[in-house]
Amino acid sequence: MDAKIINFMGVRKLALAFSALLLIIAIGSMAVNGLKLGLDFTGGSLVEVNYEQDADTKLIRSQLVDAGFKDVVVQTFGSPKDILIRLQADHDPKLGNKVLAVLESEADQAIELRRNEFVGAQVGDELREQGGLGMLLALFMIMVYVTFRFQLKFSVGAVVALVHDVIIVLGFFALFKLEFDLTVLAAILAVIGYSLNDTIVVSDRIRENFRKLRKETPIEVMNVSLSQTLSRTIVTSLTTLLVLVILAIFGGQMIFGFAIALLVGVVVGTYSSIYVAANALILMGVTKEDLIIPPKQEHEFVEGEGFETDGYDGEEEEPETETKP
Repeated sequence: MDAKIINFMGVRKLALAFSALLLIIAIGSMAVNGLKLGLDFTGGSLVEVNYEQDADTKLIRSQLVDAGFKDVVVQTFGSPKDILIRLQADHDPKLGNKVLAVLESEADQAIELRRNEFVGAQVGDELREQGGLGMLLALFMIMVYVTFRFQLKFSVGAVVALVHDVIIVLGFFALFKLEFDLTVLAAILAVIGYSLNDTIVVSDRIRENFRKLRKETPIEVMNVSLSQTLSRTIVTSLTTLLVLVILAIFGGQMIFGFAIALLVGVVVGTYSSIYVAANALILMGVTKEDLIIPPKQEHEFVEGEGFETDGYDGEEEEPETETKP
């Protein structure tokens, strides 16, 4: 047993209340604000232009808004000279030329129109439906996997932690009215994978300690297991967060939502693997008997004979012989 054991489960009730508060805020935000769906889901127009020199996305957006275009999103696309413009507008084959005319009227450099596409609402509905089904299927397969790998109570705890993480990430986007598009959906699926990996590592150590530490209570086993995996959890989370912070700051607007979703998901996933999954096991009353492998029934064999002798003392009675007069 490690020398320093942190009493994680000592504040499990406080952690449960904190998780409940986060879920209430997240669900309330989604109910009141809803998700600000991007053009991938709602439909709209995409216009790609190329500038001769580096372009200013904020200036381009203000020019288009002043010209009467609504819900304008301007992003760099590959380089500072390539600009992708997303518009909440009906299908118009000449929309690209109209946008180009507005930009050229206030620009002192050559601008080239490269693409003018329209994403229909039906495609957005299909993407939304398939994304939701994919997420539900992922959670179901995770539950099946953890059940076979560990035990049913562990699978319930893992799925509860994953649902907890997904709802909080969605609530974060609804609360701050950030755009929810396909990149954010991909980030949420990545959060599921990250959180599951952390939960599996903790669960594996819990199972191992339940079999080794026969005299400790389930809460003490949880504290030992979480303390033993803490250093690994901290190092993994910090290195991941460092990369995501850099992506959010320097990655540009196109992957900003992806980086933010992963940032929130990694923080919440690290917390949930400690205080949600483990707490769920305590609430479900996990015991040593759930994890200890039952001993195999041993059978004795008579040497040289090859037959079982369950309940047999190994001594043969001599057959009665009939005596002849």
